[in-house]
Amino acid sequence: MRGWSVRVVLGSLSLLLTLCGSGVQAEGGGLGEVGELSEFQKTTPRGAAEESTEQTAEQTTPDIWAEVRTLRDMVVELKVELGNLEARVEDSESQVDDLKAELLVTKLHLQLLQKENSVQATELITLETRLTATESKTSDLEKENADLQTRLNSSESELLVSKSRIDQLEREIAEKPKVAFYTALSYAGNVGPYNTDIILKYSKVFTNIGNAYNPATGFFTAPVKGVYYLQFTACGYQAGAIGVQMYKNNQQIMFNWEINENIGLEHFSNSVVLELMAGDEIHLVLPTGFSLYDDGSNYSTLSGSLLLTL
Repeated sequence: MRGWSVRVVLGSLSLLLTLCGSGVQAEGGGLGEVGELSEFQKTTPRGAAEESTEQTAEQTTPDIWAEVRTLRDMVVELKVELGNLEARVEDSESQVDDLKAELLVTKLHLQLLQKENSVQATELITLETRLTATESKTSDLEKENADLQTRLNSSESELLVSKSRIDQLEREIAEKPKVAFYTALSYAGNVGPYNTDIILKYSKVFTNIGNAYNPATGFFTAPVKGVYYLQFTACGYQAGAIGVQMYKNNQQIMFNWEINENIGLEHFSNSVVLELMAGDEIHLVLPTGFSLYDDGSNYSTLSGSLLLTL
C-alpha cells in the first residue's frame, strides 16, 4: 500500500515537471514574439483597437509567468519532500525487514521453547508418576510403621506385665521359706532293739536350710503350709527285725520293716509327699524289738524339702 502511494506521488511530480518545461518554453517563445511585435509596431501603423488588445495581453502575460514560477518552486519543494519520503520509506522498509527477522527469530525461539516445554512436560509427567508411586510407597511404609508401633506398644505392655510378674515371682521366691535338710542317725553302730518305742534323733546334720529340723528332738516342723517331700533309708546289721515308723504329729503315716536273717548289712528306703500345715511335726520311731545300724558311712538317713507353698 505504501509503495503504491509513492508511485502515485512520483507520477504526479513527473506530470508537473513536464508542465513546467512546457511553460518555460512558452515563456521563451512569448518573449520572442513580443520583441518581434514591438519591431513590427515601430514600422507599421496600428489602429486603436489593436493597441488596446496588445495592452490587455501585456497585462495578462506576467501573471501567467508568475504562476508558472510559483508552480516551479512548488515542484522543487515537492521533489525535496519526495526525497525525504523516499528516505523515510527506505528506513521503514529496513525497520520492517529487521522486524521480520526479529519475528522469525522469535518464532524459532518460541518453537524451541515449545519443544523444551514438551520435553519438560514429559519429564514432569514422569516425575509426577514417580512421585505418586513414592507417595503410595510412603503411605504403605507409614501404615506398616503404625502397625509395628502398635505391636511394639503391645509388646512393651506385655513386657511390663511379664517383668511385673517376674518381679512378683522373685519377691515370692525371696519371701518363700527355703526348707531343705539332710541328716544321718549316728556313729554308734547298732541302735536297739529296745523294749519300748524310741523316737529316733538323727544327730548328724549335713543340711538344714530354714532350720526346720531339730536334731535335739528329732522333729521336723513345717514352717509354712505347703507340700513337702520326705525320704528315709533304714539299715540293719545284726540278725533280727529292721524297721521304722513315720509320724505326722501323733498320726502314723508309714511303717516299713524287714527281717535280717544273717549278720550283715541289710537296708531299705521309702519316701512320701505330704501336705502339711504350718506347725505340723514329722518324726521317725524305732518300734519295740527293732534295730537299726549306722556309722561313719551314713547308712540310716532322713531328708526332706519344701516343694511348694499353699
